[in-house]
Amino acid sequence: MGRAKIPRKSTNIDMTAMCDVAFLLLSFFILVAKFKPPDALAVITPTSVYTKVAPDANIILITMDKDGKVYFGISDKNTGEKKDIIDMVSTAKNLGLTDAEKKNFINNPAAYIGVPFSQVKSLLDKAPDQWKGIVMPGIPTQDSTNNELRDWIQAAVAAFQGEKMFIEIKGDNAAKYPAFSGVIWAMKRNDQLKFQLITSPMAAPPGSELDKIQAKTGSKTAE
Repeated sequence: MGRAKIPRKSTNIDMTAMCDVAFLLLSFFILVAKFKPPDALAVITPTSVYTKVAPDANIILITMDKDGKVYFGISDKNTGEKKDIIDMVSTAKNLGLTDAEKKNFINNPAAYIGVPFSQVKSLLDKAPDQWKGIVMPGIPTQDSTNNELRDWIQAAVAAFQGEKMFIEIKGDNAAKYPAFSGVIWAMKRNDQLKFQLITSPMAAPPGSELDKIQAKTGSKTAE
């Protein structure tokens, strides 16, 4: 009598358990890995891409031009804080600003300070439409004995007390390090150790938040 033949079947290996082990090992290595600490020295690059849009409110903007002149400005949406800042500076430095001079600063959307305290009153005495032609010498930030930016930041910190304040630094690519060093010193004296650098934007990565916003607005670049 012939022996019955057992039909051959294809080999089928269940990989479910192996996949579970692989993902467990991957999760373990991610959790125990030590990431590289942030660099101690911030490097300013001429161009960059950032996937998040910078906030447009509660902003303190510090600008440095190619000659190293420093300017101080506040977000247009923070008129209340602008009033508090100019009031505190006028009182602390005995500037004697009138209500009309203060309004020239508060109500001017392009208002920024780029002069020493001794010239603030004469600057604010001019109408907002006259500011565009004014050549400002910049806020003194040369050294610790003559750094008036410290007082402007101090007034801003007091005005934004209880609220989130963002400090943005916008520097010309040709600006020298001493100007930037004076700005950092003024911030440190007010315990402001975090800031954002504004650079020339490049194309946003496809699918990023900035790319989606640019697609909706039709813009190709943004700060």
